[in-house]
Amino acid sequence: MTVMFNKVMTLIDEANNQDPNTALYNGQSVCKEFLYAIHMSDMLKRFKPSADELMQIAVHGQHIQRWKSPRSDFEMNKQGYHQWRSALYIFHASRVAGLMKQVGYNEAEQNRVYNAVAKKNIKRNPDSQLVEDVASLVFIEHYMLDFANAKPDYNEEKWIGIIRRTWQKMSDEAHKFVLAGNITLPTPLVGLIDKALE
Repeated sequence: MTVMFNKVMTLIDEANNQDPNTALYNGQSVCKEFLYAIHMSDMLKRFKPSADELMQIAVHGQHIQRWKSPRSDFEMNKQGYHQWRSALYIFHASRVAGLMKQVGYNEAEQNRVYNAVAKKNIKRNPDSQLVEDVASLVFIEHYMLDFANAKPDYNEEKWIGIIRRTWQKMSDEAHKFVLAGNITLPTPLVGLIDKALE
């Protein structure tokens, strides 16, 4: 890997290690978004080990400093949720591209990562789809169960809808990766996942 790659990955980690929110990982308290970046990079190595360094940067920085753009800054309705998501894509993409510029990546390289992190032209841009695939795989393996536990009011129908929407975001390649048993499904939700994918 290039010197620039190592520098920008370190800068992403340093930024995410400012997260005031923490989570337990291997018995230790770590910054939440730092941990998310670890999960993303680990999943990329499993799902697409041939990914080039620009896509490794995009995947690692996909949630950079997410706590700085909280959901509460937007209206607590469906429209507000979509506005928040759109703003997040631009925030993360701009932050990562800025760090790349800081360490010496050229404009074309910055733009490629920006478009991937900003989820530009998903289903048509393979870079954007790769970031979406890895994020969906990480959500299923590491975060879906916690999300379920935080939403005790969601009924089965609502959960089936969430699982199906996640599945629809993913590529055929990611579907095959899941169905081949390459990720660990949250045990309490396996029945719901099976029902959603019937």
